[in-house]
Amino acid sequence: MKYMFLIYLDEAKFAVVSQAQRDAFVNGMMDYDEELKAGGHLIMAEPLKLPSEAITLRAWDGELTLTDGPFMETKEHLSGFILIEACDMNEAIRLGARMPLVTVGSIELRPLDVLERIA
Repeated sequence: MKYMFLIYLDEAKFAVVSQAQRDAFVNGMMDYDEELKAGGHLIMAEPLKLPSEAITLRAWDGELTLTDGPFMETKEHLSGFILIEACDMNEAIRLGARMPLVTVGSIELRPLDVLERIA
């Protein structure tokens, strides 16, 4: 089964981290990705640019609108994702618990759903 780790960071908390600590997180996440890959779990992992570079699109009532940044004001922002393969939720939790960024942010673990065309 496929699961996605949605990685949220509180930029204010991360801003006070030293450059050496930031570098350690980057290296730790790269090591973590390699560990997932070696175990046959990694499908894809990518960081995201800051929310200030995001645009929210809506096509409500037939009109397309664009809004700078994310839709909701929050302290944490989505900073990346990792798509994995795990046998069940318990294995996905064990894998997510080893992620270095879980110590400075939060990781939303969500199973992927499968859409099937309705006849």
